[in-house]
Amino acid sequence: MSNEQKKKQIGSVFYWTVGILAALIVLGVGAPQFLESFTANIQSFITTSLGWYYLIIVSVFVVVCLYLIVSPYGKIKLGKPTDEPEFSYMSWFAMLFSAGMGTGLLFWGTAEPISHYAIQSPTGEVGTNQAALDSMRYVFFHWGIHAWGIYALVAICLAFFKFRKDAPSTISATLSPIMNVTGVKGKVIDIIAIIATVTGIATTLGFGAAQMNGGLTYLWNVPYTFWVQLIIIFAVTIVYLTSATTGLDKGIKILSNANMILALLLLMFFMFFGSTVYSLNLFTDTIGKYLQRLPEMSFRISPFNEENRNWINSWTIFYWAWWMAWAPFVGTFIARVSRGRTIREFTIGVLLVPSVVGFIWFSFLGGTAIEMEMTGVAELAQLSTEQMLFGVLEHMPFSLITSVLSIILIAFFFITSGDSATFVLGMQSTGSLNPSTKIKLTWGIMLSLIAIVLLYSGGLQALQNTMIIAALPFSIIMILMTFSLIKALSEEKEDIDKARLKKLQHQTYKHQKHLIMDEIKEEKRKIEIKRKEELHAMELRRKKELAELEQRISDMESND
Repeated sequence: MSNEQKKKQIGSVFYWTVGILAALIVLGVGAPQFLESFTANIQSFITTSLGWYYLIIVSVFVVVCLYLIVSPYGKIKLGKPTDEPEFSYMSWFAMLFSAGMGTGLLFWGTAEPISHYAIQSPTGEVGTNQAALDSMRYVFFHWGIHAWGIYALVAICLAFFKFRKDAPSTISATLSPIMNVTGVKGKVIDIIAIIATVTGIATTLGFGAAQMNGGLTYLWNVPYTFWVQLIIIFAVTIVYLTSATTGLDKGIKILSNANMILALLLLMFFMFFGSTVYSLNLFTDTIGKYLQRLPEMSFRISPFNEENRNWINSWTIFYWAWWMAWAPFVGTFIARVSRGRTIREFTIGVLLVPSVVGFIWFSFLGGTAIEMEMTGVAELAQLSTEQMLFGVLEHMPFSLITSVLSIILIAFFFITSGDSATFVLGMQSTGSLNPSTKIKLTWGIMLSLIAIVLLYSGGLQALQNTMIIAALPFSIIMILMTFSLIKALSEEKEDIDKARLKKLQHQTYKHQKHLIMDEIKEEKRKIEIKRKEELHAMELRRKKELAELEQRISDMESND
């Protein structure tokens, strides 16, 4: 049996994780109110007592990523020295962007800017010009380099150990430099990572189902109920399970590229028919304010202002937990498609490109929504979160077409996330780069069941509560992964430096040898030249003596 076949075998991590999640499903179905109340209490404790912890560690993760860009470690490849990237830049960006942010960008594209501007401002009075500027600044903060720094760090760890060190495709394998992960300890780490992954993805799938239901309700008065959302999840699950059986290159790549095309069309629609100049001005101003006040926002916790602190708990802490819960999924996936890139190339690409695209997206969708609210064209703040996008589109040209396109795009992002998630969860639970179809189908079904149960027990709030709880233990694992990575990179650099020194010494020895040989050859050449010169001189003397002798004989004969 080959190593890859052994990895595809189902182990205890798979069974334990499925068992724990199955128990959560049973509890959600049998006692939904208890599950909602229990998760709400834990979530309240975490955000109130450990908000400082989330702010500090996420900022540290970003600093580590920036250090990797400028440090000598940046030259190290995520793979063997001879490995080359498997995907083009366009396909690579499309896959990591679709997996990392897709459904969330549609769900929050207009809802978050409007919430910060017209419902609850992060810093002051709502409905003012300053509220609009603060709104976009914090949107950039939540969806910028902090989010992608979390993803990038996990992805670098996974890609480095898998492709450079030939380790299994599991979170526990990344901790091998600092602890023994072959026993129970490693299995517990992998179980925590998988549970965090499932809750993070289930939250996003729940958001997607809720927004699709919201769009159908807004357009055609379809009831906004759990049962409609159940039908949506069931239909989309069938599609992404079918896609999951086609393999990475066929299924995920095609869907990711389709997502990017549809998302680009929607963005261009807002660029041409939305508040174009207002959005461009807002983008330009917000970029400057974002860069200028990034350190302040990164550590802002408002200990003496209860209203602002509640806002931070509801938004910033929620987002940091969401990104960390998603990190095993997104990190594993983008690590899988990033083989052959250097750490510097990878980190710059993952931190900057999706962040800038996200800033542009929010500037046009959010800017258009804010101007509509500000000028009284639409009363978006009165709508539910999942209906705000459709409320904006209603007041723009071709509203029915763009609304239907948006629902299709949400469904595509939904499918892409589910498709990618089944692949990633299969990798995490088996350690294989190519998990079997049976494993992927099992995880696809589990994801949908978790999303359904959480929606049933408490709607979107239950999704958020469970995700924040699951992110906490994984945040500790991320800290350990960071130490492990730095240690491994340090050792790798030492090995590289030793190899280079040895090569240099060998080259120096060969050079010195060549120099000595050249000197010997030159000395021999000089000796040979001198010998020839001496022989020539001797020949000349002999000829001269012979000529003199002949002259003397001739003179003697003449005298006689």
